[in-house]
Amino acid sequence: MVNTGTERPAPPLRGDEREMLRTFLDFHRATLAMKCEGLTDEQLRTQSMPPSTLSLLGLVRHMAEVERTWFRRVIAGESDLPFVWSEKQDYQEAYDATGATRAEAFAAWEAEVEEARRIERGAESLDVTGYQPRWGEDVSLRLVMLHLIHEYARHNGHADLLREGIDGVVGA
Repeated sequence: MVNTGTERPAPPLRGDEREMLRTFLDFHRATLAMKCEGLTDEQLRTQSMPPSTLSLLGLVRHMAEVERTWFRRVIAGESDLPFVWSEKQDYQEAYDATGATRAEAFAAWEAEVEEARRIERGAESLDVTGYQPRWGEDVSLRLVMLHLIHEYARHNGHADLLREGIDGVVGA
C-alpha cells in the first residue's frame, strides 16, 4: 500500500479494555481512509461487479450510516435521527454512490466519526446501554464498539479488493 498520509494508531499491546477498543476502532477507521487515498472521485465510485453497487465511496457512505445509527441513534438515544442517504432507513442505499463525491461522503463520515468519539468519551463506562430497535433490546457501548470493529474489518476486506481492482495497490 502506498503511504499517502493517513496515520493509523498502533493498538496497544497492553492497556485497559476501553483504550484497546477505542484504538482498534480508530485503526480500522484509518484503514478505510487509507484505502481511498490518492484516488479520483470517479475511481472511488468504481463498482465491484454487477449487480452490486459496492464501491469505495459507497463503503464510506455506508460506514457513516453505521456510525450514526449505533452511536447516535442507539447509545445517545437520538432515535428520530434520519439516515443520511435513505428515507427508508435502508443501509444498502448508501452503497450506491453513483452521483456522490469524495467531499460529501467524507464530510458526512468524518462528522459521524467525530460525533461517535464524543459520545464514547462522554459515556461513564462501556456498560452504558442504548436501545437497538432492530434487536428489540438494550445493548452496551462495549457491544457497539465491538460491532463497529467487526463492521470495519469486514468492509476493509472489501476495500482491499476494490482498491486492487482500481489501480493494483495492495497491502495493509
